[in-house]
Amino acid sequence: MNQVFVSWSGGKDSCLACYRAIAGGLKVRYLANMVTEDGTRSRTHGLSVQVLQAQSQAIGIPLVQRRTTWNGYEAEFKKMLRAFKQEGIEGGIFGDIDIAGHREWVERVCGEENITPHLPLWGEEQGEILRDFIASGFKAIVVATKADVLGEEWLGRRIDLDFIDQLSELKKTKDITLCGEAGEYHTIVVDGPLFQKRMEIGETRKVLRDKHWFLEILSTDLRAK
Repeated sequence: MNQVFVSWSGGKDSCLACYRAIAGGLKVRYLANMVTEDGTRSRTHGLSVQVLQAQSQAIGIPLVQRRTTWNGYEAEFKKMLRAFKQEGIEGGIFGDIDIAGHREWVERVCGEENITPHLPLWGEEQGEILRDFIASGFKAIVVATKADVLGEEWLGRRIDLDFIDQLSELKKTKDITLCGEAGEYHTIVVDGPLFQKRMEIGETRKVLRDKHWFLEILSTDLRAK
């Protein structure tokens, strides 16, 4: 069985990509997440490292977190790939959908380290991805938005069919993608078929930072399903 890691944000796309990879017979050894140089938050979604660690525990797949600056991101990512390679990991799972530059980066960086990239969601219609995510039994909430696209009232919203309907309506007047592929919003997955326990979110607060709204999660609890 081919061993792989998942490039992990904590959100719906990387989670669904992981789920499909496992269903396709791949063995996921690690979730891999790049964090800020001070070690407090994820580079992509701004989630605290503790929340991502709790999510990893709920799923039951170990989380590897590496500190990096934006300038040093690629070099640190490659170091991580080399370490994975030494453990017999041959491939990486990525949740990218349709941004060509992202795919080109993934394929180049993985190719240079002799890692096979897998992009299970690539090219699929974004509404279909969301509906499959929901139908598969995953539960996620919005934890970040671009402030000039989606306001703070979207923070904490569940990803459900009503969410798709409202975003589809908004798409008629705003330049927005249904999966938030251009960074319009980010999510965290709290339960679903990958999870051994469900993650309950406790205290939160809304914070405006760098033209983005963030739902800062201050406490979590893992519960039996």
